Amino acid sequence: LCTFLSLLDEQRMLASHLKFALAVLFLDAVCCFVPNWVVADVPSTQSLQAINESEVLDLGRKLEQERRWHEAILHYERAAKKNSNLKAVLERLQVCRVHHDVTRRYSDRSFLQTIDTSSPSDALEVFSEVIAKLEVYYVERVDYYRLALHGTAFLEVALTEPDFLGKYLRNTDRESIEIFRKNIHKSVFGRKVVHANDLKSTATFVAKQASDQLGIPITAVIYEYIAGSVGLLDPYSALLTPGEYREVMSQIEGNLIGLGVELWAEGSELRIVDVFRGGPAFYAGLAPQQQIVKVDGMSVREIGAKKAADLLRGPEGSQVRLQLQTADERMIDVRVERRRVEVPSVSIAEMSEPGIGYIRITNFQKTTPAEVGKAMFELSGKGMKSLIIDLRKNPGGLLDAAVELADQFLHEGTIVSTQGRNGHENHNFTAKSYGTWDIPLVLLIDEDSASASEIFAGAMHDHSRATIVGQTSYGKGSVQGVFHNEKGNGGLRLTVSKFYSPNGTPISANGIQPNVPVESEPQALAPSLERYALKPDNQESGSDSTAPVGSDSGRFVKSNKESGEMGSVQNVRLAEKSSFPRSSNPSASNPLSRKIDIVKERGIEMARSKIRFANR
Repeated sequence: LCTFLSLLDEQRMLASHLKFALAVLFLDAVCCFVPNWVVADVPSTQSLQAINESEVLDLGRKLEQERRWHEAILHYERAAKKNSNLKAVLERLQVCRVHHDVTRRYSDRSFLQTIDTSSPSDALEVFSEVIAKLEVYYVERVDYYRLALHGTAFLEVALTEPDFLGKYLRNTDRESIEIFRKNIHKSVFGRKVVHANDLKSTATFVAKQASDQLGIPITAVIYEYIAGSVGLLDPYSALLTPGEYREVMSQIEGNLIGLGVELWAEGSELRIVDVFRGGPAFYAGLAPQQQIVKVDGMSVREIGAKKAADLLRGPEGSQVRLQLQTADERMIDVRVERRRVEVPSVSIAEMSEPGIGYIRITNFQKTTPAEVGKAMFELSGKGMKSLIIDLRKNPGGLLDAAVELADQFLHEGTIVSTQGRNGHENHNFTAKSYGTWDIPLVLLIDEDSASASEIFAGAMHDHSRATIVGQTSYGKGSVQGVFHNEKGNGGLRLTVSKFYSPNGTPISANGIQPNVPVESEPQALAPSLERYALKPDNQESGSDSTAPVGSDSGRFVKSNKESGEMGSVQNVRLAEKSSFPRSSNPSASNPLSRKIDIVKERGIEMARSKIRFANR
């Protein structure tokens, strides 16, 4: 099996050394066939510090056994970034991503509602929509046989996940499940799947077998094939549930409906990391470091942090009952009304010292250029002569926002270029001469500055417009499009192009090199940090809205109606680091939380020197 699949991939492997042979992987005593995807955008850097692969795998497997998929992903990703040749680590990373995808969807009420209310024909219509978008927009030509294998892999993994088993196979013995798994594995492997109809026929065949033998709804199986067809293409493409799609579309605007809190959600712990000033949680007295113990009477320990966090969603004006444990272990009960919350992308705009302005951008959303422009005028009024822009821990976001912001600091020339398989994705974004700030500029970046952050930093670097201080950036050089599925009310995030700096340098696997390197500090294993100021589950997204990634990721780009055979398509372009999950450690990831911020201090030194040079 491995030999055959390796031969099948030989041609593609010649084109990309980042691809590796397919494998049969074992987990929880159930053999899960998981074809490997292209690990594009994982920087192929070699760490000066030797990595003990066996130690990485030992800790990773411990996290897997405890089904802490999010933490396992972060653990394997960190090792892969240091050394991209760790094949076993990359294989485990892929397996964990599939498990996380299944658990992500099956802890989402909007997805479960879609499954429960959709007929098999509805699901097949969604599948047809997805396939059509893959054919037109995806950055590489798709192989339908591989998509069939991917869908089967997702189903096999789902057959090991408690959420899936608990919903459909609560009273089915494990032996029957394993017999079914082996049978469908054999029936799909080697099957002739050349065209889109072959793929849909394969999914329908497996779904009917699952229904007849195990009683699993046909719709549920088809949706695993839909999710698998997208989710194993690359680390950034994914099927979005209706709730996630609406969240994406609202976050791009920088305003959400919810409580206005930032959460750490992992296992059975749901902790408040931050409370947005002026939001409903702020006025209700919620504070960082409080534990959410119950949501509407349901215990977080019993239902899990992810499902509890999902319960915080709801329509504007509705209320949620929370039981909180304070830092001194007191228990308090509060009611919080869900309201619209403005979430700025500029978290800090201040004078670091006389003459030196400092702006920290947490992500790129629709409002970012205007927010920075406003901050610039305010700081100029306070005597700013040199500016520091801090992009550390900024995962990216809206492509257009990064381009527009770069345009504010460049008189002319290319900002970024994109290239995709579809000619419509080939663009050369250039600066306009008017409305440009000429102030001396210093940029702070780190290994988590990604995508849209790298677009901005790359433009400043190649045009020698700024001095860049910090560490080499993440190296995520692909652009994702967000598309609405008309039938299922969810959406897709698809990689549609790759982007290049003004000098033509690919960002993928390279990142942006700082002019002034400053070593990073070691990071602890990062938990799941999520924003829950969410759009109501029953609210329809307008066809002219724009979008990014919410509680799981960063932010993104422009809205564009597409018409034709596929109907109305919500077309959004994202340049953002992660798909699912978005992760940050509230203590390790926030550079401003350290007592001494070495990178910022070095940036201030560079800003001072720029002022001195300008005064000569």
